[in-house]
Amino acid sequence: MSRTKVIAIPVLGKHAVNAHLLLGRHPVLVDAGTPGSAGRILDAVTRNGVDPADLRLIVITHGHLDHFGSAAELHRLTGAPVAGHVADLGQYRTGRVREPYLPTGPMGRLMDRNRKLHETVEPFEPGVLLDGELPLHDFGVDARIMPTPGHTAGSVSVLTDDGDLVAGDLIANSFMGLVPGRPANPPFHDDPRRNLASLRAMLELRPTRLHVGHGIPLDPERVRDWATREQRRLDRAAAAGRLRSRPGTSRRPIRRSR
Repeated sequence: MSRTKVIAIPVLGKHAVNAHLLLGRHPVLVDAGTPGSAGRILDAVTRNGVDPADLRLIVITHGHLDHFGSAAELHRLTGAPVAGHVADLGQYRTGRVREPYLPTGPMGRLMDRNRKLHETVEPFEPGVLLDGELPLHDFGVDARIMPTPGHTAGSVSVLTDDGDLVAGDLIANSFMGLVPGRPANPPFHDDPRRNLASLRAMLELRPTRLHVGHGIPLDPERVRDWATREQRRLDRAAAAGRLRSRPGTSRRPIRRSR
């Protein structure tokens, strides 16, 4: 088994929006950034010693525009197939997110006013359609894709055999990475309780580090402490009738490979 190296690729700002490059026997890209960011992502891939034509797979963690915005263009430029979960297939096929967004706090309410988050981007058809876990050894990295629904119904994470968790928007740094190292919700969740359950399930697998879409890598112990506090907060919000979730997000089961 060869070690899989995880390299953050800043798409917006220093770490406001990240994609990730996985380096093993062959390279795999996780997430496709915002619309129009394909050139920046491929430049970073090249700077890390990888020919973009050698990419074996592009994994999309979920159906938000800052994560699949350049998927179609990256597929054209590299020839690599794109993997996406069936529960977010509607977003990928239409190039539009499911609306309305459900903000998790003030940052989300502010960002919801940004017209760019409501645009239609170039759609794509996943060449690898996910509906459960998928080992990535045949694609050249010792890792597996794991369903982690809640942020969206089709959210996934990638767990390497070394314990690195590429978590998409399962968790974030506070204020889109402006407070580095401090765990926080991303600006939106379709189902906060389902997302927290997915996060806690991943923490039970004892990851060594969480690489996220917004901010720097997070320490699992800090995330675990945050999750305990977040559970109490969500319970209070639910008891007061203030907890919103998108219908259908919670009902879809997590399918695991046997």
